[in-house]
Amino acid sequence: MRRQDFPILQEEMNGSPLVYLDNAATTQKPALVLHAMDAYYRTSNANVHRAAHGLADEATRAYEGARDRLRHFINAAHREEIIFTSGTTASINLLAATLGSRLGRGDRILITELEHHSNIVPWQLLAERTGASLIAARVTESGDVDLDDFHKKLQPAPAIVAFGHVSNALGSVHPIAGMIRAARDAGAITVIDGAQALAHLPVDVQALGCDFYAGSAHKMYGPTGTGLLYGRRELLEALPPWQGGGEMIEEVTLTGSTWNALPYKFEAGTPNIAGVIGFGAAIEFLEGLSWDDVRSHEQRLISRCVAELRQMPEVRLVGEPAERAGVVSFLVEGSHPHDIGTLLDQQGVAVRTGHHCAMPLMTCLGVPGTVRASFGLYNSDDDVDRFVTALRKSLTFI
Repeated sequence: MRRQDFPILQEEMNGSPLVYLDNAATTQKPALVLHAMDAYYRTSNANVHRAAHGLADEATRAYEGARDRLRHFINAAHREEIIFTSGTTASINLLAATLGSRLGRGDRILITELEHHSNIVPWQLLAERTGASLIAARVTESGDVDLDDFHKKLQPAPAIVAFGHVSNALGSVHPIAGMIRAARDAGAITVIDGAQALAHLPVDVQALGCDFYAGSAHKMYGPTGTGLLYGRRELLEALPPWQGGGEMIEEVTLTGSTWNALPYKFEAGTPNIAGVIGFGAAIEFLEGLSWDDVRSHEQRLISRCVAELRQMPEVRLVGEPAERAGVVSFLVEGSHPHDIGTLLDQQGVAVRTGHHCAMPLMTCLGVPGTVRASFGLYNSDDDVDRFVTALRKSLTFI
């Protein structure tokens, strides 16, 4: 599907055509994104918002156009609800820093055992700072959230409930609409880590009813160092600024300052202008696709991959969730995941190995890590077949 739009996929790796199956770590970039960023630096490089000259106006229109496109993409009610950050990690850290004013000793923050470290550590730091406690809903053997345990831990009501939309380590798609509804009914603020979802599933933040939703451009065919935080406007207006400096102020004196309106209150300093413009181009690229086609294509590749892995007695699948997006994780009996990754790399197949920034999950599953093959919209049946062939060859060396 549109493989020709991605220049890097024409490259070779270790003398073989590249099979890129590390999309959960970062996706490759279509020419549309590369051209948009190059055009900004070549023809309209200027700082945004503050100057009166023509270049600044061109840069500002491109930058703010990306905000409008992203608002439409996730169906936020207002463009002011879209905050640009450096990525999902920064978005969650922003919330952990600013929501602290609402927490105190005895309050509870609920996450799940499936979370990426970026949706664990910021809340740990917040709990240490405020005296709150951090608790986690369990994971089932199949790799899904234990919903009975999740609902049980909503009483007494946590102040904040934060969980991922899709697990980066196992690909588990969580039933977040119901989880959000239950958390909000309990009186909690809901924070969704959408880093692994936005390139695989349609997201409608109004339909979901979440308070906050975070994502990263580089996992949705855009540039690194750029991300988003969606927040309901009334909540964002009530939160204090995250960082101080230029752009986020209305007026500054030596005795005090007042803050700019949303979204700029949370966008201190010169932003990653080229990155945001590239993000807008990535959204344009995704909007040109059918979600039904993307989902069916991906599911077909995953099913093909899982079926082949089941035929190898040395291979054990790790996590078989009820619904999966993008990821297949496995182990090879008697081999360390890194060794399998190295053998695959020598044959031009790029996968990820290790704990995938989900060490608590690996502990719960009783494994040191996994080999993770993760799929994007440009992957093909041939990629799956070459991965399987390379894995079978790797097994002869162990």
